[in-house]
Amino acid sequence: MRGRMMKMKDVLGFESCWTLFFVCALVPLPARSDITCTSSFAPIRRNEAHAKPTAFISRDKNWKWRLDGAQLSPEALKKSSFVSWREKLQNAHISRAERTSPAEEKDGKVYPTEETQVNRREKRSVFPPDSAAVSRFEFRRTGGVDGTGKSPRQNEPHLITSTFALSGDSAHNQAMVLWSGHNSSVILILTKLFDFNLGTVTESSLWRSVDFGTTYEKLTDKVMIRTMLSYLYVCPTNKRKILILSDPEVESSLLISSDEGATFQKFNINFYIMSLLFHPTQENWILAYSHDQRLYSSVDFGKKWILVHERVTPGRFYWALSGLDKEADLVHIEARTDSGQMQYITCRAQKCSEEGRQYPFSGRIDTNSLVVQDQYIFLQLTTAGRTTYFVSYQRGPFRTIQLPKYCLPKDMHIVSTDEGQVLAAVQEWNENDTYSLYISDTPGVYFTRSLPNLRTSRGLAGNLIVDVYKVAGVSGLIIANKKEDAQMTTYITYNKGQTWSLLQPPTKDTTGHDINCNLPSCSLHLHLQMSENPYTPDTISTKHSAPGIIVATGNIGPELSFSNTGMFISSDAGNTWRQIFEEEHSVWFLDYGGALLAVTQSAVPTRHLWISLDEGRQWDKLSFSYTPLFVDGVLMTPETENRIITFFGHFSYHSDWQLIKIDYSSLFGRKCTDGDFQTWHLQNKGEVCVMGERQVYMKRKPGTRCTLGREYSRVVSAEPCICTLYDFECDYGFERQASGKCAPAFWYDVNLPAHTCSHGQRYRNSTGYRKVLLNNCREGLKGTLSPRMQQCKPIAPSGLQLSTINSQLTAVLGTNITFRVALQNGDSLSTSLHVDFGDGISVSYSNISRLGDSITHTYRVAGIFRVTARAQNSHGSDSSSLYLHITSPVERIFLSAPVVVIRGKEANLTAVLWPSQPRTATFYWWFNNSTEPLITLEGSVSHTFTREGLNSVTVQVSAGGTVLQDVKIITVKDFFRSLLLSFSPNLEEHNPSVAEWRQDVGHVVRATLSQVCGFPEDQLLVSVFPGSPTAAEFFILPETNQSAFRSHTEEQLDKVFMNALNQNLIQFDLKPDTRVTVSVDHSDKITRFRIIRLLDSIFIPFFIYEVYLFFIHKSNCYQEL
Repeated sequence: MRGRMMKMKDVLGFESCWTLFFVCALVPLPARSDITCTSSFAPIRRNEAHAKPTAFISRDKNWKWRLDGAQLSPEALKKSSFVSWREKLQNAHISRAERTSPAEEKDGKVYPTEETQVNRREKRSVFPPDSAAVSRFEFRRTGGVDGTGKSPRQNEPHLITSTFALSGDSAHNQAMVLWSGHNSSVILILTKLFDFNLGTVTESSLWRSVDFGTTYEKLTDKVMIRTMLSYLYVCPTNKRKILILSDPEVESSLLISSDEGATFQKFNINFYIMSLLFHPTQENWILAYSHDQRLYSSVDFGKKWILVHERVTPGRFYWALSGLDKEADLVHIEARTDSGQMQYITCRAQKCSEEGRQYPFSGRIDTNSLVVQDQYIFLQLTTAGRTTYFVSYQRGPFRTIQLPKYCLPKDMHIVSTDEGQVLAAVQEWNENDTYSLYISDTPGVYFTRSLPNLRTSRGLAGNLIVDVYKVAGVSGLIIANKKEDAQMTTYITYNKGQTWSLLQPPTKDTTGHDINCNLPSCSLHLHLQMSENPYTPDTISTKHSAPGIIVATGNIGPELSFSNTGMFISSDAGNTWRQIFEEEHSVWFLDYGGALLAVTQSAVPTRHLWISLDEGRQWDKLSFSYTPLFVDGVLMTPETENRIITFFGHFSYHSDWQLIKIDYSSLFGRKCTDGDFQTWHLQNKGEVCVMGERQVYMKRKPGTRCTLGREYSRVVSAEPCICTLYDFECDYGFERQASGKCAPAFWYDVNLPAHTCSHGQRYRNSTGYRKVLLNNCREGLKGTLSPRMQQCKPIAPSGLQLSTINSQLTAVLGTNITFRVALQNGDSLSTSLHVDFGDGISVSYSNISRLGDSITHTYRVAGIFRVTARAQNSHGSDSSSLYLHITSPVERIFLSAPVVVIRGKEANLTAVLWPSQPRTATFYWWFNNSTEPLITLEGSVSHTFTREGLNSVTVQVSAGGTVLQDVKIITVKDFFRSLLLSFSPNLEEHNPSVAEWRQDVGHVVRATLSQVCGFPEDQLLVSVFPGSPTAAEFFILPETNQSAFRSHTEEQLDKVFMNALNQNLIQFDLKPDTRVTVSVDHSDKITRFRIIRLLDSIFIPFFIYEVYLFFIHKSNCYQEL
């Protein structure tokens, strides 16, 4: 569900070439690192509500673009981990623009000259060097050129053009062009100089034309004194309202105009705007997204702003849609919670406090997965590597999207949501570089596959693009590229994917020679790429106002190719095709689709364009400039009666930036009348019934030079047809066979209803077919294939499913846990439900229909609990269980271990936790330098040390999302002597019960014993026990040379140390006024040294005694911890 640009032109809303892009200024789709990592829905923004500053024209290859239209600071530029589509777009655009500069054109051909050739290293901005010359324009009438250089005849079409050069901004390396709105003559141009070293705008200029681009006025001194302008927006619902952002590196402010830029007001803001989202109906309501992931709202067109929410995912915020959301100012948001998880939130734009927030989907969701589009809301949730997709239809409860059982999707992209159903591209488990096209029912829940192995590619920002194109103006017509045996071939369907066929190739080329190409080994293949440059058209173009006309770049042969491509056109909705150009051209629709404009995409400048008034059968070559122009883009006006085009580019790399206004209204001369039209019947390879009806359209007669006009009606009649097999698609659980019939998949049980069915009620029992949406056929097979109403039969419950709402099997102690219980089959009204939470608490429901969406429970103790749900009625029962881990974070860990152990004998090691974690903690043990840990579920282990000397033991505990560690050093000897010690009572009030304090006391006692008794300190150890009263054990360790140790008799050792301890000679100052005395622990019946040897008969009872000592002190560990 990460942002991706789809090739569905009508889905994206670019219905008038890219005109609306300039007018409404779309917000581009956000880039998500998830695009290449995790599955995600593709949000499809619509231009009527979303806005962005129109893309800049830039000559600087180092320019960094943000996907949302904002500039990066110098620091952000250095840290940025992605390359946006605009940066790559610019580089790709420049690669087309960097070409040898010819100076003259003869006989329709361009010849380069040495005087105008420029070294690439000398090429600079598309803007000219600064000049004292004033802005200028030319006004002239030009005619067609027939390729021989002859002047056009009197009755040949002609264009009215004028040229204007932007002077004074030659150093500016970026520009954006914007047409104000419908029926407006205002054009705005923002140019600026962006310093890549400083990461800021250092100069900017705003130009305005009020005569459709004939002349421009520079507004810099009027509106932007000491203000560097950065981006330009226009309100999509009121084109007279303009909003300009300043460069935040210089000053954070907005310039607002309500009169198409004639006057501006300046307002300061305290945040850095990265993108804007205008309300689809309220002209003054705007959402602004800041660089620190904060979302702001304004209800007065940017004059005042308030914070809506923090930690919002880029591009995952949406305005309410009229007729679906209850409040017009409702905002749909994907935001990160304090715990770091993503959640779907709704609130009112000006009242989004915690009290005003709603959570339509309980629990977490995947990052970049929220998509609010038309009647649908999509989410996804990944658990244990498996992704589940959810959909809400008409703002109802979320339901799990049902794909075929063994589709096992790795990724899912929403292709289209118009026409009351969902088209989705799904990457199945066995697909790597291809996707499959799926079509849903109206609620968007049940999907069936239409076409496998769709071609995919990556956009300039790395976003995934699926080669599927919905043809505008003809319902059910889709074109797709499919991978077959390592070859890409183009297919077309006229019935929303029920049948697919290859494209019929043209019979003749542009010169009139026959083309030897026969199906199925040879066919026509089309490129289905959506242009990522807003000033150039897509590789395939259709228009709602021109049904049946398809213009596309492609090739003829056995597979899709990127070489030897030409331009092809179909006038009958893809049934037949004609080649119109041997090389690639940019083609636009004019006059509501009644005319076509083409400009060559060659690497040399041109002064010609091509116009066709008969659907591409004949083309008039017209001149729009005396001097050949490097065409960097074409700005199309909205569909108005003015019929203006603006070409922008440059004559050479040292010329000014040129804007050429072209008025093509004189091509038509008059409005069309009834006698100028003829009928056209839509067909599917000779079949007159398409989508269940005979459709008849009215088209202008070829060669008639009249203008259609907005009021032109295109559909004459639509007569329903008799229903046939292919007017129906296979229902969920059924698959299309070679015979064309739908048969149940091996995993689908046709005897069970698709949902719970209550006794006495009726349900729609599928025949394996469902009528194609918007198909208008009647009678015929409709009665046979349509679902039948059937009486619900009493059956035993089956398919009971129990899960937590977030699919997690662990939770933190004290939190509310929401369980979902779903019954796939059975009578919900007569089936009771009993849920046992495993902690002694259970709930019962007389029937599942009273359950609602979920059950909530809170555990009061930590542990592992078996949760069981049981559904039962008079016909049987079904149950489902899960084991839930309730944990709490570990605060402290203490490793209880002996200080000295005998080599070769087991030693007990215990990890004590606070608070205790019964059965929910995992322990990891490392001994000395081992790399692989010993993993246990218990906090105690026994270990045998085989190496004499110092041995380390490290234990880690993992519980409740927390990992803690403790380390102990254990001395290992073949034998040693020990004695229990006690301390004077004045020590107790100073015992803080921490391990470091005990270690320091032990070191002091050891040093004192060594000093008083004259025994080497490195052969002594003192271990202070945790707890109260304070006690310790004194160890005498053998030397490396054990004979020297044994030279001291037991009596001598006893006498030396016992006398010192009994005579209170072992003392130390804890504080200046506190002296502590160490003595033999007389509570121990054994008041002499114990000698522990490997083979001593005294070993076993002493070991037991020592373990006992550890246990009696262990009771005090909790106090110490």
